[in-house]
Amino acid sequence: MGREITYALAVEAGDWPDHAMLEGLVEKCFDSVRNKVIDGFKPGCVSILFTDDSHMQALNRQWRGRDKPTNVLSFPVDFPALPEGDAAQQPLGDIVLAYETCLAEAKIRQIPFENHLAHLILHGIMHLFGFDHQNEAEAIIMEDIERRCLAAMAIPDPY
Repeated sequence: MGREITYALAVEAGDWPDHAMLEGLVEKCFDSVRNKVIDGFKPGCVSILFTDDSHMQALNRQWRGRDKPTNVLSFPVDFPALPEGDAAQQPLGDIVLAYETCLAEAKIRQIPFENHLAHLILHGIMHLFGFDHQNEAEAIIMEDIERRCLAAMAIPDPY
């Protein structure tokens, strides 16, 4: 099976950097995942939406019952697998990021916005691949993969 991941990204709302910068960062994240994630990697397509806190709050309320914005949400899909030759078109899910929350967190942590955004994109990707952090054992595995991916991008450990 190939290691192809395709993606589509859209900027819906928020004062995000230009589209080329976002696309370059997303591509770096997927390159890192292709090279560092062994278990759980699957080819397919992902949509990434860059939005604002208002839209994120509505999504968080609707899907998680939490009436507040959050930095990133992932919506994995569970469709029947496509034939192997069509694996790159297999929908993996959606990732949504909220500008104001991401920016505020980067400022609080005193880290470059781009580094924090890369971490959150990777975090969303990990969820689409079935990784989670509901307990300590899961969190250790997920965070280790995120660290390795970020290190491959020359981004310091966020934990």
